[in-house]
Amino acid sequence: MQKYLIVLTGPTGIGKTEVGIKIAKHFNTEIISSDSRQIFKELTIGTAVPGTIELTAVKHHFIQTHSIEENYNASRFENDTLDVINSIFKKNDVVLMVGGSMLYIDAVCNGIDIMPDVDPEIRKSLKDKFENEGLESLRFLLKKLDPDYYNSVDLKNPNRLIHALEICIMTGKPYSTFRSNPKKNRSFQ
Repeated sequence: MQKYLIVLTGPTGIGKTEVGIKIAKHFNTEIISSDSRQIFKELTIGTAVPGTIELTAVKHHFIQTHSIEENYNASRFENDTLDVINSIFKKNDVVLMVGGSMLYIDAVCNGIDIMPDVDPEIRKSLKDKFENEGLESLRFLLKKLDPDYYNSVDLKNPNRLIHALEICIMTGKPYSTFRSNPKKNRSFQ
């Protein structure tokens, strides 16, 4: 029997939750939230977390299940979600994933590149560099350490620059070399 993952995505506030509940009820299945902010207990403002009525209408996964203090990322989400999907597939041929975090969605559908864990000291050092020297200092360093990624990254996004630099500094290799894993085959459509 073929298994299906339906993905409902779009920006915050367009009614994904309401439509998702209707779809989940139609297929008698559960909802996996693919929202990188709704997963955190402490982020209650601006995240459009489903309310009590919505959460009881259909079983939801990954809604306010982790602390913002945890190092939770798309790689962990991929692994955790695949476990939940496989569990749901034991009861149902359809699973619904609802949310707007495309990195999380892509990780589940296609797999994510394997990255080393980040050294907190390097992260702190780079954040301090950003605070003290500005965005241009991060851009300059990234251009030197990984010109390929420099040419493709959003150069206005300090978080992406810092993450790429963390990997470059920790491994001595360009971040772009870690972003080339092939698409992973999934046991579902």
